Amino acid sequence: QVQFVESGGGLGQPGGSLRLSCAASGSLFSIIHMGWYRQAPGKQREMVAEITSGGNTNYADPVKGRSTVSRDNAKKMVYLQMNSLKPEDTALYYCNRVSRFGPAPWGQGTQVTVSS
Repeated sequence: QVQFVESGGGLGQPGGSLRLSCAASGSLFSIIHMGWYRQAPGKQREMVAEITSGGNTNYADPVKGRSTVSRDNAKKMVYLQMNSLKPEDTALYYCNRVSRFGPAPWGQGTQVTVSS
């Protein structure tokens, strides 16, 4: 069973940057379509970025142009570089697979708080 551990969150300044990391365990990571998700207080979890096994990427409108998702299959890592941070980026961020079979068990997430 694949598992994910997110890190790299913290307090960011508006206009600043943060880089989130996701460490995966389990086999066959290189063929897993991965996504970054976030959940703000009182809101549903939403996908903000995804990257296929082949490296193709897609972004949700709220982060498009400000974020870059990447992966290192050898290290079983996925990253989300977030730039030009906005207060509305404040949320708990998770990584998980994007699969017709549904997500794997969710990790603990990493908190991003954007505030001056």
